[in-house]
Amino acid sequence: MIAADSFKECLTAPEACQAMAEGIKKGFPGAETVLAPMADGGEGTVEALVAAKDGRIVKDTVMGPSGHQEVEAIFGLVDNDQTAVIETAEASGIALLAKEERKPLTTTSYGTGQQIKQALDLGAKRIIIGLGGSVTNDGGAGIFQALGARFLDENGEELPLGGGALARLAKIDIGTLDSRLKDVQVIAASDVTNPLTGENGASAVFGPQKRASETDVEKLDKALHNFANVIKQDLGKDVEHLPGAGAAGGIGAGLMAFSNCELKNGAELVIDEIGLKDQVADADYVITGEGKIDFQTKFGKTPFAVAQVAQAAGKPTFAIGGSLGDGIDSLYDAGFTAIFGTISQPGDLKEVLAHGKENVERTSENLARVLYAGLQ
Repeated sequence: MIAADSFKECLTAPEACQAMAEGIKKGFPGAETVLAPMADGGEGTVEALVAAKDGRIVKDTVMGPSGHQEVEAIFGLVDNDQTAVIETAEASGIALLAKEERKPLTTTSYGTGQQIKQALDLGAKRIIIGLGGSVTNDGGAGIFQALGARFLDENGEELPLGGGALARLAKIDIGTLDSRLKDVQVIAASDVTNPLTGENGASAVFGPQKRASETDVEKLDKALHNFANVIKQDLGKDVEHLPGAGAAGGIGAGLMAFSNCELKNGAELVIDEIGLKDQVADADYVITGEGKIDFQTKFGKTPFAVAQVAQAAGKPTFAIGGSLGDGIDSLYDAGFTAIFGTISQPGDLKEVLAHGKENVERTSENLARVLYAGLQ
């Protein structure tokens, strides 16, 4: 059973799984491989679920995070088009803007809202939203502006897009919010447990990654605090300190405030959606991996989640990482049988990434040869 995540900037999850399978077949004659590309709710979640559940990709043009340009974004439809799978990174992602264009006071999640609307138009009754890689800090306000909600200042004027404007929010009008949201199950996938505000909140922890200065962080935190107060006042929901509210620049809070949303660990959600537990039960060995494996892997990363499933089923689990960091010895008590790095010789990052596929394939072959020899 091969259940690997992507090797960032090198191999997608399906490509990584395929490279592992090719190596295994070289080293273990007659081996049967079953591939289950994985994701943790961030980049690759759409691709993983569409591949596993024989779904389809929908592509459309929506508003980009700057609010001034359009971008081409995709989402997935699975379960006979009843479930939509959306990644915030597609329409509201940090990779969509050059460093100098990242302005967290004004960037917006509006495009992600347009994707949700399109999913509703196509008949989706359930929406999975991967919260990761966003360049926004607007608490998800842009999403619900796209879906018809009105955010008003004390004069009854609609606020502009962006998290900074929420400092002036006085009233939320959901009278024109898309009524279909009431009947849709929303699942937000994330491994982030940060609250919306405070020293561990969206602005303080993730704002600097989006080019927020110290002054910006302070303004955004106050704006999101005000946003939470008005949500409590007008919607009767207290979301400010809920675990995961700070995910994706506060989109976690917005989803919990304006929809029937449940937050789930991203890797565990993907495992449930693709039925990995049943597949692992039929396997002799489980192989997982991603770009880097270190002590942080056990804090909700995909290989750890896969290892937990395999350990419960009593299956040996091997991890393959593009690089190995500090503290991997702590993983051996967490379900991992052995952990392998793929880099065979020193080289700069560009060179290592260029040889990613062959390195993963070679490492998988070496692992397979050991397993095969043990059966002879």
